[in-house]
Amino acid sequence: MDTCRVPANASKCSGNSMECFMVLSTQAQKISIGILCGLFGTMCVFENSLVLYLIFSSPGIRKKPSYLFIGSLALADILASIIFVCSFVNFHVFNEAGFSKEVFLLQLGGVNTSFSASLSSLLLTALDRYLSISRPSEYKLLMTRRRAWTALGVLWLTCATIACLPLLGWNCCVLDSSCSQLFPFVDDNYLSGWLCFVAVLLGCIIYSYAHVLRRARQHVAYMEKHQAQAGKQNSRMRMDVMLAKTLVMVLAVLVLCWSPVLVLMGYSVFSRLSDRLRKVFAFCSTLCLLNSMVNPIIYALRSKELSSSLRRVFSRFRRQLKASEESPEAESTHKSSVIET
Repeated sequence: MDTCRVPANASKCSGNSMECFMVLSTQAQKISIGILCGLFGTMCVFENSLVLYLIFSSPGIRKKPSYLFIGSLALADILASIIFVCSFVNFHVFNEAGFSKEVFLLQLGGVNTSFSASLSSLLLTALDRYLSISRPSEYKLLMTRRRAWTALGVLWLTCATIACLPLLGWNCCVLDSSCSQLFPFVDDNYLSGWLCFVAVLLGCIIYSYAHVLRRARQHVAYMEKHQAQAGKQNSRMRMDVMLAKTLVMVLAVLVLCWSPVLVLMGYSVFSRLSDRLRKVFAFCSTLCLLNSMVNPIIYALRSKELSSSLRRVFSRFRRQLKASEESPEAESTHKSSVIET
């Protein structure tokens, strides 16, 4: 196995021992992490798979660029959940370290690509809402399906490229530089660059949503002055106000779930982390899964179109279930009537 520098506070380790990064010391901690990852991961895959099904099974919905961005968000969250849970639990709970540097960096690249694509999809959704509320008359001309697919292609390619840089050579083994205290083989400078990338994404998301919230507040003031007026304009403003409430939830969940992880990552670049803080980081990492689990509830299931599609799916399922329950009875009745005859 490659030899690299280990975290400065891991004096008990020698060489590039993967055990240096296995910070869960008790069985209770491992069980807790396993339960959290299993619960959040399972719910995340189920919810986001349902969102993808609702989007692509409805021709009217999947033609809209805004739902393509929500579909990209759902896909990114599914991949993030599967890759993160499998690699995280395998490493921290089962203490599996019998893989090469390339395999570990490939897993880490998959996790980073998925989470980065999730945040980037949130950014595209924010920009889409920004255009719809700031330039409503030109929205359909500006945001076409072709442009939406192009933006998604650039998004995923950029995220995958940035996430795979350690695998391509930007790691502390190849460069003989200082390794991260939180991730094996990861160069501190790369971690700093990735944090800057995520900070830019979050800053753009917050700026776009802040603009939408400001416009929605203006619409609330307008509606209070013109309550007697009715029509499409007021209906549109009510939709903007509802959107604003959704965005408040989005920002709150986003900040709560990502802040602890990003703060500890940034702190690790400039200062030594104690074993206790590294354990805290392991538990805080599951909050990113929680964010991926909550995303479909906030974005998708609060949409009237997707909610209506979900109700239709449940109604169709109930009818099929009812028909399957009644068919054996009908068949047995038919058989008994034949015998009597």
